[in-house]
Amino acid sequence: MITAIVMINCEVGKVPSVAEALINLDGVGEVYSISGEHDILAVIRVKEYESLAQLVSEQVASIPGITKTVTQMAFRCYSKHDMEKMWANYIGK
Repeated sequence: MITAIVMINCEVGKVPSVAEALINLDGVGEVYSISGEHDILAVIRVKEYESLAQLVSEQVASIPGITKTVTQMAFRCYSKHDMEKMWANYIGK
């Protein structure tokens, strides 16, 4: 699974409508309104790089109210759930 994190800047007052449009796209798993330099963070999970390219450069880019996107590729996922599983396996040996 390919995971990308897309940070998005929006026109003033457009965060709710942009977030709703994003969450309705296939491949977008989570959307957060955030503080700081960007307005929205979207987590995208797809099976192929071609799907990612099409989703970000065509579908996300065409949403009204988006002024800028910055896409980061994820290499590895670390989560509390994964760490608990890893330690359980380690301790059990």
